[in-house]
Amino acid sequence: MAKFLVTGGAGFIGSHIVDALIADGNDVRVLDNFETGREENLAQHGGKVELVRGDVRDEEIVGECVAGVDYVYHEAALPSVKHSLSEPKVCNSASVDGTLNVLMAARKAGVKRVVYASSSALYGDSPVLPKREDMWVLPSSPYGVAKFTAEMYCRVFHICYGLETACLRYFNVFGPRQSPSSVYAGVMPIFITMLLSGKTPTIDGDGEQTRDFTYVDDIVSANMLALTADDAVGQTMNIATGSQISVNALYEEIDAILKTGIEPKYGPPRPGDIKHSVADISLARKLLGYEAKVAYAEGLAKTIDWSRENLM
Repeated sequence: MAKFLVTGGAGFIGSHIVDALIADGNDVRVLDNFETGREENLAQHGGKVELVRGDVRDEEIVGECVAGVDYVYHEAALPSVKHSLSEPKVCNSASVDGTLNVLMAARKAGVKRVVYASSSALYGDSPVLPKREDMWVLPSSPYGVAKFTAEMYCRVFHICYGLETACLRYFNVFGPRQSPSSVYAGVMPIFITMLLSGKTPTIDGDGEQTRDFTYVDDIVSANMLALTADDAVGQTMNIATGSQISVNALYEEIDAILKTGIEPKYGPPRPGDIKHSVADISLARKLLGYEAKVAYAEGLAKTIDWSRENLM
C-alpha cells in the first residue's frame, strides 16, 4: 500500500483514478477546489478518501497535501480552450503556477514520482497527422500554451533535481461523470443530455472536425502504468486510441442509440478549435505497454447508460 495525492481528484478523470487507487488498497488524499469537481464523484468511497478543499495555486496548501505522500497524480486544471481565450491569466495560473507548486512541494517532500495530465491541445492546428510527441508544437490557445509550459517544468524538474516525472497527453476523454453543464464540458455529454431531454444540440462548424475519443478507463490504465514504468521517467506520451471520429459521426451514433431523430443545428466554428486530431500512440506502447482496450462503441454505450441514470 502506498500514499497518493490526486490533485483535481473530485473531477471527471481524477475521480476515476481515485477509484483505481482505492480498489488496489492504497491510501488516497484528494486536493480539489470544486470549481469543476463534485463531492458525489467520491461518495462511493465513504471515509476512505482524505478530502482537502483547496487550490493548487495556493503554495501552502499544496505543500501540506504533498507532505507524507509517495506519489502524486496531478490532474487539477481548468480544461477548456474556450475559457482560456477569455481568461488567459486564470488558465495560466491554474496550469503553470499550480504545476510549479506541485513540483516544488514534491521535490521538497521526496515524492517518488509525479504523473502529470497534459493535453493534445498543445499540438494546435498543425495539418500533420497523426500527432507525434516529437512534433514541433504550435498551440492555438492559451490552454495549449499553459499545458506545454507545465510539461516543460516537469521535464526540467527531472533533469535538474532528479524528481521522477511522467507526462501524459490526453486526447478527448469521455465517460461517466463528465458534466454537461460545466463551462468546460466536452461535446459528448452535451449531445447526450440534450437529446435525452428532447432538445436540439448545436454543432460548432460543419461537424467534419475529427477527434480521437478515448474512454476514461483507458486513461486510468495509462496512469497506472506510468506510475511504475522505468522508461516513462522524464518522458511525454500520447494517450488515446489512434483513431479518428468526426463530430457529425459522433452525433449520428448517439442519436442512433437514443432513437430521437432530432436533427442538429450548425453554428460558427469555435475560436481556437482545431480541425483534426488523432494520436500516434506507439511511444506509449513502447514505454508503458499501453493499449486502448475499450472500444469506442462500448464506451459510448456505457456513457449513455450512466447519463440516463444520473443526469436525467
